[in-house]
Amino acid sequence: GGTVIGSARCKEFRTHEGRLKAAHNLVHRRITYLCVIGGDGSLTGANLFREEWSDLLNELLEQGLIDEEAARSNSELHIVGMVGSIDNDFCGTDMTIGTDSALHRIIEVVDAIMTTAQSHQRTFVLEVMGRHCG
Repeated sequence: GGTVIGSARCKEFRTHEGRLKAAHNLVHRRITYLCVIGGDGSLTGANLFREEWSDLLNELLEQGLIDEEAARSNSELHIVGMVGSIDNDFCGTDMTIGTDSALHRIIEVVDAIMTTAQSHQRTFVLEVMGRHCG
């Protein structure tokens, strides 16, 4: 989903300036609830954003980008984190969001390539995505 809407792997968000811009966008749109679906990077970033939220609001206020009312009405940021990872490496759950579709895609590709490998009497090596693949 994040890849389709262009929100995946935002390098700018890794910087303080990027998170300040994100905070300004949320305040401007009156968004105080986020549902973050992702892996380690996304959830770590969401937690850092949560930890910095008050300081980011104060900085926006000091810069005159928001007023006192906006800072007060957006003082709390509520975040729900959901593990979405094809790695299926989160304890306490049988399967993370994304694992099932990734496994089905792998099975489709293996089925498709097997006939070609047999007809050419060759061995094919198939590498799939995952935290430690390759």
